[in-house]
Amino acid sequence: QVQLQESGPGLVKPSQTLSLTCTVSGGSLTSNLYYWTWIRQPPGKERELVASISSGGVTNYGASAKGRFTISRDTAENAIYLQMDSLKPEDTAVYYCKLVVLIGSDTWGQGTQVTVSS
Repeated sequence: QVQLQESGPGLVKPSQTLSLTCTVSGGSLTSNLYYWTWIRQPPGKERELVASISSGGVTNYGASAKGRFTISRDTAENAIYLQMDSLKPEDTAVYYCKLVVLIGSDTWGQGTQVTVSS
């Protein structure tokens, strides 16, 4: 059973950089097609895709993240990262990592609050 846990600083000033980590534990992914995603939910708004990275290393970004955020993984795939540059107050949200698989159920982390404020 795959388990995900987000972590990282919860408060940052506008224009600064913040990095989030999603720690991965549990079962193997070798027999499945999958990709990792970062999802966020700003207060009072719907959830939105921030970034994704496939099992082959292909990355994609939502419009608000492209050019500012970077998704990556370690070589053992025991951690997924989101580096967020040039942060704005509009980036304030609960951030989730999510494993999307071809076969079986997707796995969500519990989420972590990120607040961008002076």
